[in-house]
This record gives sequence, structure tokens and C-alpha cells, in this order.
Amino acid sequence: MHYALNLRTFFYSHYFYLGLRFAAGLVGVTLITLHFSDMTTAMTVCIGALCTALMDMPSPLRHKFNEMSASVLLCSAVTLLISLCAPVPWLLMTMLVVVSFLACMMVVYGKKSMPLQLATLFIMTMSMEHEMSVRQSFMHTGLFTLGAVTYLAYAMGISWILRHRIKQQVLAEALFELAAYIDIKADFYDTRYNLNEQFNKLVRHQSLLADRQQASRDLILRAHQNSKDAIVVQVHVCMLDLYELILSTHTDYAQLRMHLADSPVLGTLHDLAYKAARDIESVAYDVTRKKASYAEISYTPELDAIEAELAALQQRIDEGKPQQEALAVLRAQRNKIRAIIKMIGELHQASQKVYDTTPFWVDADMGPFLSQQKYEFRMILSHLRMDSPIFRFSLRVAMAISAGLAIGAWLPYAAHSYWIVLTIVIILKPSFSMTKQRRRDRIVGTVIGCVITALIIKFLNYPALILGVLILATVAMPTFVYLRYRYAAIAVSVMILLQMYLIAPGNDNLIMERLVDTMVGAAVATAFSFVLANWEYQSLPRLIREVLDVNLRYMQASFDLLQGKGKDDFAYRIERKRLMDSLAALSSALVRMLDEPARKQRAVEDINLFIVQNYLLVAHVAALRAILRRHAKELPAGPVNAMLGESHEQVVGVLTQALAPQAAHARRPGADALATAATTADTSSVPWSGWPLVQRRIRLLQADAVKIIVHSEAIVRNVA
Repeated sequence: MHYALNLRTFFYSHYFYLGLRFAAGLVGVTLITLHFSDMTTAMTVCIGALCTALMDMPSPLRHKFNEMSASVLLCSAVTLLISLCAPVPWLLMTMLVVVSFLACMMVVYGKKSMPLQLATLFIMTMSMEHEMSVRQSFMHTGLFTLGAVTYLAYAMGISWILRHRIKQQVLAEALFELAAYIDIKADFYDTRYNLNEQFNKLVRHQSLLADRQQASRDLILRAHQNSKDAIVVQVHVCMLDLYELILSTHTDYAQLRMHLADSPVLGTLHDLAYKAARDIESVAYDVTRKKASYAEISYTPELDAIEAELAALQQRIDEGKPQQEALAVLRAQRNKIRAIIKMIGELHQASQKVYDTTPFWVDADMGPFLSQQKYEFRMILSHLRMDSPIFRFSLRVAMAISAGLAIGAWLPYAAHSYWIVLTIVIILKPSFSMTKQRRRDRIVGTVIGCVITALIIKFLNYPALILGVLILATVAMPTFVYLRYRYAAIAVSVMILLQMYLIAPGNDNLIMERLVDTMVGAAVATAFSFVLANWEYQSLPRLIREVLDVNLRYMQASFDLLQGKGKDDFAYRIERKRLMDSLAALSSALVRMLDEPARKQRAVEDINLFIVQNYLLVAHVAALRAILRRHAKELPAGPVNAMLGESHEQVVGVLTQALAPQAAHARRPGADALATAATTADTSSVPWSGWPLVQRRIRLLQADAVKIIVHSEAIVRNVA
């Protein structure tokens, strides 16, 4: 279950804070306007505030101001344009289609532009029902802009006051997702779970974890100026170091299960991982409450049990029984888990200290770690071509809205075309899987919302109660819109239907009409989701190539770090982030493809394995870092660097071959041999306790690199 759906953490999450901020702003603007004017004016001002509120998301203050200002200007312009065109039906229809197309083209600017697109289409549909004179249109737009600017000022003021609080909440969300990630890893030690299924589950969760960590970076690393900021910066950095240690715990779980199947130590390892997840959750829990975190979980019983098992294995070896492999694997896991427990302790300490300055890389450019967004008009122009998914999506929405308007005009009852159009723009998304999910949530949410509203009107028709339900729905809608859209759909249906009932209480068919309009809009959106559709398999070659390209750079930075060529791990962290982002993008595409029709799915198993193998390369590098740190005493730098250099050349050669255009048809001689090639560095003459562990990891690294070629070739063949 998502952490924010747990009552223990819900009221401290940034989702609930967003709902409160949203509701207080909308209700406040409406009540103040009602005090000086009538209901019609108040609703116009309220809708202006609502459109701006759709852009009210956790962001750095400068970015938030720019995003919300863009919403004010764009939505005001659309309001004026549609209001002026409303008296001329053919011109209105033309403008609706044109505005829909242009609003959908804004998706080229990425995920941040989606709320702006929705706000634009929302005010377009709200403005199409009112016929006004030119003077009335300008007055209506002025009132709309007044509400929008008022909410902008209010939201910026609240965000400035709570700027540090929002950082804490977003950081805590990343920590909660890291704890959930460890919970998945804990089940690798449970023989009841299939290893392949667990790996797939782990990789899927990685994309969500990467998204939450990026949100934390964008807020925390852009501006850190005082001692309060210093604490969240340090906790954030500790979280990323802890994540790398967790990656290094990857081992041959099948071998571990085989050797220790009859031992209770697997259950002990599971319990240790479970406790570690709860320990991280306790840090996140305290961060959301602006408190220093202190360790309250004891790992001693489980660690003692592992030591006892290691002693028993050693005794069996002394008796001549072949238990060396089991001893080595269990000892390695014990060492990694101890390192993780120590890092969790540092995570607690990071939340306790008081810093004079932010303890981060001095004078370092944080740009590579942050989301870079450029809003250039030429980006839209570059996508005005039929092979662009964004262009096809924009055409699809424009055609669907045209069909919705035609059906609304044809229906025999007093249909409201704007409701049909609004349903279409809410459901129809750039990808088929998003459309499918949104359609399901929209229909279910609308039906439940209609039933709740009907019960309130029939049995609980008291002004005070209706007002209370309205406020509750206004809080719930933004709270759940990014958390559980189905709940948001219920809330928005209740909110709008009760508002319409208060404005026009004589319409006995209000709820049934809205329900029918929603079903019509959903049917139109479903039909057009197949028109000019962009299927996920079409983007696979590009995503695969991006992963391989970034992995090459990551391997270069990794081996430079392992060989001590750099003064710090800054470049390594940048490339690791980029690789994780590219893997998250590929994993998300795979998840979306699985929601598409079966005939549109390609190379599902090979994509799964390709993602896993790239993930394993990251895990092997993390493990090598941990081994070199753990065995730093008497480290023979020369021979170790020679071994690492040779391994680097081999792995880079394999990844370069996978990137080559001809890789699918002409493989370089000897490529398969790289998987098992032994390093030629002479290690026998230099005694060092880390040799067996380093050599084993390098062999695994080389073997998994070669498997990447196999799966990338298979994906290209299947897609072609």
C-alpha cells in the first residue's frame, strides 16, 4: 500500500497539504467574492482560481511561479478567445478543435506540462456554453484572471512559508519508497516467492523510486542556504549512498536458497531486511514531523543468529563437508547487511546534527542532477510531423472532441456538450495504457460520485451538510489526483454535481444526464484511442539504445572511480543517475505495453531480462566498491587496477558491440568468450584477502554484460 494511503502518514504527506492548500484557496476566493458580488461572478472567479490551482504542485519557488504564471496567461487567453467565438457556432467549433490540438501539443514539454494542458482544455470546455457580447467577454475574462492571479499570489505565499516543510515531505516520500524497495528485496530470501517474478517486481518499483528520488533532488539541491536545508541535504545524500549499498547486496539468490534451504538463516536474512525497511520508514516518519530521528530497532538477535550459522558452516567444513560456497555467500551477505545497518545509523545521525553550512560538494554544479526543462516554441514546430507521437496524439484528441460535439448536438435530451468534451479530454491520454486506466477510474468514480450525490440530495438535504461535503470533496480532489485518480474522480463528481444543484436546484434529471454524458464521452475516448495510436513497441529501439549509450558512460565513470582516477565520486553519481533514469524510462514503457492489446506487444521477456541484466551491472559495480572499501587494508593498488583495467576494456567492448548497428547480424569474433575470460593480471604473488571476491564479481560483471547483447539483439529482431 502507498505510504500516503496509511492514516498514520497520510495527514503529514504533501498530498494532504496540497488538498488543504487547494481547498482553502478556492473556498476562500469564492467566499470573499460572494461577500462583494453575486453567485455568477463568484463562480467565474472560482474557476479562474481552479485553473491556476491545477498547476499547484511541489516545485522550487521560481519554477512554481513560472509554471503558474503560464497557466494564468494561457487560460485567460483561451477564456477570452472562446467567449468571443461563442455567439458564432461554426467559429466556436473551429476554435475548440484548434485549441484542443495546440493544448495537446504542449505535451512535448514533458510531464510538467500535463496539468497545464488539462487546465487549458478545462477552461475551454467551461467557456463554450456561454454566449456573450464582446463587452461581456472581456468582463468575464477579467473576473477569471482576477481569480487566477489571486490564487497565484496565495499559493506562492503559502509555498514560501512552507518551503522547508515541502522539502521534508518530498524527501520523506523518497525514503518511504526506498523502504518499500527493501521489502521487495527481503522476499528474495523467502523460498515461497519465485525469483524471476520478484526481480520483475523489483525492477518495476525502481522506476517509481527513481521518480521520487528525482523529485527530492529537484527540490533539495536547487537551493540549500540555511541549517534547516543542510539537514535535508545531508539526509538526501545519505539516502542515495544507502541505495547504492542496497544495490550491492545482490547475490546469486538461487545458489543461496540451494545451499541454505534447510537452514533457518534464510528467514533470519528476511527478518533483517524487513527490520531495515522499518528502520528507514522511522526516519521518513520523523522527517515528515520535523523531528530528529533516533534508532529504536535492534538487529542484534538476527546478527547473532547469522554468526552462529557461519560458525556451524565453518565447523562442517572443518569436518570435511563441502560447505565452502555456502559459507562464502552467507559471509558476503552478512558483511553487506552490516554495512547497510551502519549507513541507516548514519541516516539517523544526519537528521540529528545541526550544520553551519550545507554539507555538500563545494562549488559543484548541481545541474546534471536536476531536471532540465526548456520551453521553446521550436520544440512544438519540430513535432509537426506524422511520425511524432505527440502530433498524432494532438490530432486524435482534436478528432475525438469534434465527434463529441457532434454527438452532444444530436442527443435528444438536454445534453451539455461541455461535459462530454470534458470527459474526453480527461480520459484521452498520450499512451493507450494511460487512457485505459483513466477511463476505468473515470467511469467508476463518476458512478460512485453520482450515487453519493443522489443519496445526499434525497436523504441529507441540509445546507450546512451540503456545504461540509463540498469542502471535503474540494480537499479530496487534489489530494488524490496524483495518488489514486479514482478517488479524485469520486470527489470531483460530488463537488460539481452539488455545485450545480445549489445553482439550479430544479433540475431533477441532473445526475442522470451527467452520468449519460460521462458514458458517451468515455465511449468516444475509447474509440479514438485506437486512431493514430502510438504503440509502445515503436519506441523500444530508441530506449534500448539510450540505455546502452548511458551504460557505456556509466562503466567509464565506474572504473575510473574504482581505480582511484578521480578526486571524488561526483562524475560517477551523475552517470549512475542517468543510467537509472534510462532504465526507469524503459521499464515504464514495458509496463505501459503490457496494458496494450496482445497483438501490439513485442519481446516482453527479452525486455524484462535486458532491464534485469543492466540492473545487475549496476549491482556488481556497487558490490565492487563495497569490497574495495571493506578490504582497503594492504590493498595492492597496482595489480588491482590492472585487473580492473582489463575488465573495463572487455565490458566496454561488449557494450560497444551491442550498440553497433550491425550487432544483430555480425557478432565480433570471441564476444561470447568474454563472459568467462579470466583476468590475466598476476594475483598469486600478492597476498590480499579481497582477491577471491573481486575476481568473482568481475566474472559476474563480464557474464552479465554479454547477456545484454543477446537480449538487445532479440528485442531488435522482434520489433522489426
